[in-house]
Amino acid sequence: MKIIVIGGSGLIGTKLVNKLRQHGHEVVAASPSSGVNTITGEGLAEALAGAQVVVDVANSPSFEDKAVLEFFETSGRNLLAAEATAGVGHHVALSVVGTDRLLENGYFRAKMAQEKLIKASKIPYTIVRSTQFFEFLGGIVAEAETDGQTVRLSPALVQPIASDDVAAAMADATLGAPVNGTVEVAGPERVPLAELAQRFLSAKRDARKVIADVHSRYFGAELNDQSLVPGNNARIGPTSFEAWLQSNPQK
Repeated sequence: MKIIVIGGSGLIGTKLVNKLRQHGHEVVAASPSSGVNTITGEGLAEALAGAQVVVDVANSPSFEDKAVLEFFETSGRNLLAAEATAGVGHHVALSVVGTDRLLENGYFRAKMAQEKLIKASKIPYTIVRSTQFFEFLGGIVAEAETDGQTVRLSPALVQPIASDDVAAAMADATLGAPVNGTVEVAGPERVPLAELAQRFLSAKRDARKVIADVHSRYFGAELNDQSLVPGNNARIGPTSFEAWLQSNPQK
């Protein structure tokens, strides 16, 4: 089977391409660096010729509200149109758990716009919504309100996941039949964000202390215990935070 992975050179894309190739499939890792650009349309038709499945794990280079919305809308329209022309039978996309609950955040609004384009197309699809990756914890802490040796973060519950487990879920979705709906994936532990961040900093031997603040905003949005956690039927990845730390030593 010929599979196109849009964003195939990124964190999830690289892992996904390797997994699919191990299953013996013809996999094209498509990105601007390989001559396939979903914003300009360059190389799309050629890449998609003969493809049965297209997987979109591309991310916007900018998270500024206007730029990220333009990226996902333009990329989504160009990609879905090219898929329709090529006769692609399954569109798989990576999205975020809680997208519909945090629309005050520009990134989540952009992901919702992407999801709506997918659902409105006539191409059979599967949307995989993932919780936050362990790999993004450093960025979450960096964006938090910091005052000297203290970092303020929400105590709202999160259920983060290892990127390897996300890639495994994406591979299964890619090789399975379209569900024409949304599935969720998450890690094995539900934990307050502030507590998780403290564990992360301690693992890095970072002396800063995390203060739990219910009004602390997560990339512009105030959280509650339902904001970023999945529903009851989520696929649970096996990798715990401690196991991930052991395999990814923090410097």
